[in-house]
Amino acid sequence: MSDLSLILTAAGSIFLLLFLVMKVRLHAVVSLILVSMIAGLFSGMSPEIIAATIQKGMAGTLGFVAVVVALGAMFGKVMEETGALDRIAHTLLHRFGEKNANWALTFTGFICALPLFFDVAVVLLIGIVFAVVRKGGGSVVKIGIGLLAGIASCQAFLIPAPGPILVASQLGADYGYMILFGLIAAIPAMIIGGPIWGSIISKSIHVELPQHEQIDDNQRVGKGTPSFGLALGLIALPLIMISLNTIGSRFVEKDSDLYNWLAFIGHPFTAILVACLMAFYLLGARRGVPNARIMEICGSALQPAGIIILVTGAGGVFKQVLVDSRVGTALGNYLAGSGLPIVILAFVLSAAVRVIQGSATVAMLTACGLIIPMLQPLGLDGAQLAAVTIAIGGGSIVLSHVNDSGFWLASRYLGLSEMQTLKTWTVMETIIGTVGALVAMIISLFL
Repeated sequence: MSDLSLILTAAGSIFLLLFLVMKVRLHAVVSLILVSMIAGLFSGMSPEIIAATIQKGMAGTLGFVAVVVALGAMFGKVMEETGALDRIAHTLLHRFGEKNANWALTFTGFICALPLFFDVAVVLLIGIVFAVVRKGGGSVVKIGIGLLAGIASCQAFLIPAPGPILVASQLGADYGYMILFGLIAAIPAMIIGGPIWGSIISKSIHVELPQHEQIDDNQRVGKGTPSFGLALGLIALPLIMISLNTIGSRFVEKDSDLYNWLAFIGHPFTAILVACLMAFYLLGARRGVPNARIMEICGSALQPAGIIILVTGAGGVFKQVLVDSRVGTALGNYLAGSGLPIVILAFVLSAAVRVIQGSATVAMLTACGLIIPMLQPLGLDGAQLAAVTIAIGGGSIVLSHVNDSGFWLASRYLGLSEMQTLKTWTVMETIIGTVGALVAMIISLFL
């Protein structure tokens, strides 16, 4: 098939998916798998390859997301039912005030997401949003968008977040300039997309606190309320452990025993599992809560988590079909001859791949692979390559929609319909990506 035919097939499949989910009201899991099959057939993939791609996409996504979401849901539920999250929320509200709670959550997400993948950061921190709403009576949308904006800005522009550090290393960008330019891009993008946009859109979109998060103080388990230090320490524990992986990758000799141990200890699976076990003991057994009650809490946490896991896995199926059908490569070939300035082209390439296949990390790496051959004759220095990296990061998060796992995480965790998610989450992501890329373009004019 021609490059243009592949691009039109991808665009048509996205519109069909939106139609089935929002107009026909077909369940998201069914819609995603059905459209994945149709997109594969129209892009010229053979039937047996389509079936294998669906299995690959589901397994590849759930291999990571299922473990993280399941363990994170149990950790969050124990923290919630024992009052630990409410203790953090109470302290944040006391320090920042109820009116500024969304600002507090924005910067919390921005700082805590540095060593994490996006999904992990959301799973670990989303419970604080619900606790703040329970304590202060604020808007789920306003405070939730604040947290998500902080996480998304960090993940798009700052090292050592996984996506930016991978692109910067492949392009040969200067890490010092990456930190400087990343902060210059991320902070205004985060503020506009988070507290400002969240405050605006929450006036027209309101959702109730999810039923499973509506906990009465009389339903708390354990003796007394956990201290702020204990509650914060439990959330910080997996963040610190995961940071060890980042440190190991930068300063320890690869393939050494220490490197391998740091990679194991700092893997999200290990970090969240240890956090779960510590929460079971420190918030449960040590406070007189029977183990059977803790396990009952964990079981109740897995019910809403199951829907999130399945929908996210189906989104991974759609993404994999688009990747294996070579749409990203076709798009790169189509845009390469456009004559755009390199920073703008980096943003457009990354954004186009993002819209077609969903994953921000894949969009970053795909755009990186497409643009490297174009960079070689230009002789750009480390600072200029850092600006290109920031532009790629901005493009990688714009226009998030139904083929992005982040879209479904935001939708299901915050209790939003698909249309509400487009109006809140999608616009937030687009604001952050566009503002960050504009900053990169301005910076490039002075380099």
